[in-house]
Amino acid sequence: MDRLGFIHEELDIKILILFVLRRLPGVVDPTYLSDLCRECDNGVGYFDYSDCLADLIDNGLVAESAEGFQITEKGAKNVEIVETSIPYSVRKRAEKLLAPMREKLRRLAMIRAEHTTDKNGCFVRLAMSDGEGDVIRLRLLCGGEEHAKRIEANFREGAERYYQKIMDMLDTPPDE
Repeated sequence: MDRLGFIHEELDIKILILFVLRRLPGVVDPTYLSDLCRECDNGVGYFDYSDCLADLIDNGLVAESAEGFQITEKGAKNVEIVETSIPYSVRKRAEKLLAPMREKLRRLAMIRAEHTTDKNGCFVRLAMSDGEGDVIRLRLLCGGEEHAKRIEANFREGAERYYQKIMDMLDTPPDE
């Protein structure tokens, strides 16, 4: 059965994967990357996509981690030279599909939440950046690892709201 779309060759699929990864800051979820590449062009099949991604990883153009995939410096340099070989309509569709995820990843890159446990207890570190530097940085003693994980998740979800609440509280004199 003939596949629809412009991209059918292995090299074109690899270029598309690198094109997508180059435009997203940070690590990309495996399922999202797969769905996005296949949605950009109907000619990209799952098995072809998987084989091409494995080759890109083996050749050091894409880095794989537990969280997902990220383009390497080598991959970014290589795709920059050849990405115009992707049909214009596919590139434009990819850019449109990437916009929401790019914004989400940009926000996540500016929010940090992690915890450590030592002899003094479990501490959670929270920070939010504006792209230039931290606008808030907190280190809090928690009741344990589960408590720290809950605080981390809540901060990642609503860092901007927490920042605003803290600023409002500090800007208002305490009741006497």
